[in-house]
Amino acid sequence: MTDLKKAGATLTIDLGALAKNYSILSDQLPSAGLASVVKANAYGLGVKEAAPALQAAGCSTFFVATLEEGSELRQILPEARIYVFHGVLPGTAKELLAHNLIPILNSRDQIEQWQAHADQPAGLHLDTGMSRLGLTPAECEQSAPDLAKFNIDLVMSHLACAEDQDHPKNVEQVALFNELRSSIKAKYASLAASSGIFLGPDYQFDLCRAGVSLYGVNPTPGKVNQMAQVIRLQAKILQLRSVDTPQTVGYGATHQASKPTKIATLAIGYADGYMRSLSNSGIVYIGDFEVPVVGRISMDLTTVDVTGVPEDMLHMGALVDLIGPNNPVDQIADQAGTIGYEILTSLGHRFDRHYISDEA
Repeated sequence: MTDLKKAGATLTIDLGALAKNYSILSDQLPSAGLASVVKANAYGLGVKEAAPALQAAGCSTFFVATLEEGSELRQILPEARIYVFHGVLPGTAKELLAHNLIPILNSRDQIEQWQAHADQPAGLHLDTGMSRLGLTPAECEQSAPDLAKFNIDLVMSHLACAEDQDHPKNVEQVALFNELRSSIKAKYASLAASSGIFLGPDYQFDLCRAGVSLYGVNPTPGKVNQMAQVIRLQAKILQLRSVDTPQTVGYGATHQASKPTKIATLAIGYADGYMRSLSNSGIVYIGDFEVPVVGRISMDLTTVDVTGVPEDMLHMGALVDLIGPNNPVDQIADQAGTIGYEILTSLGHRFDRHYISDEA
């Protein structure tokens, strides 16, 4: 953790809000269980802190992307059930077994890699319309006799358009999933991730995989976000200066003052995950005052127009909200022309990371 006095910005992560989101999502599931996806270092928020908080909230099943992530999580949660999305790559079967990790078999090649360990639990991924990972319908039919010899713990697929609840592909995929899984003997079935949970019981099966919604991103775009906000990102003011016409601000002279303007330079930039695409379009907050980003965001610095902010709120070291109560993750993602996933997983390592909980 970076020293707060030395850090130019602070990232506050509310583990109580994370646990609350797990509870909110669990309440949507009358009969299915809820697993937590903690890949990419818990979506950038810190798996060492997030995973125990989720376990304390009642989670016993977790998903990661890679063997390395699974090995790290096993050290944190010795008793958890851990699935590895990337499955078994050549030469990794023994290590998966050594760490008591369950690979998701994504192809006929991976089925062959796991054949020597067919008595050990494995998941199976069926491709129902993503054309990404998983057995195609034809491959599923070809592999069915071999898979009968395997200990298939979980059969899963992934929805392509779940965030759009009226998209016809959702209906197509759930129908194909039901058809394909009927030929596979498995303990559990899983189709829905964060947004899929809100498609209703027909999509929930035995286990749902909550990912980005746990971390505060809206799983139902266009509707009110039911999730609690988990993060707050604040940067310090490094310097204040007055700019008059026709002076420009930042690299490329992309912003020019049209009237006398006060500029605050913040100790954060794209090296910290505050994206360059927010140049001349982002919004930050000082208290409840909305403040525009002006000029290009550089590697370590961001300039904002604070002309309308009261003087007593402006001084070196004052904290400015980049992500916070007035500017949640989804809103800043929209400003940046991206999605909340990318905002979270791009958060840098130079912040002071401060973890709080309901108890705190």
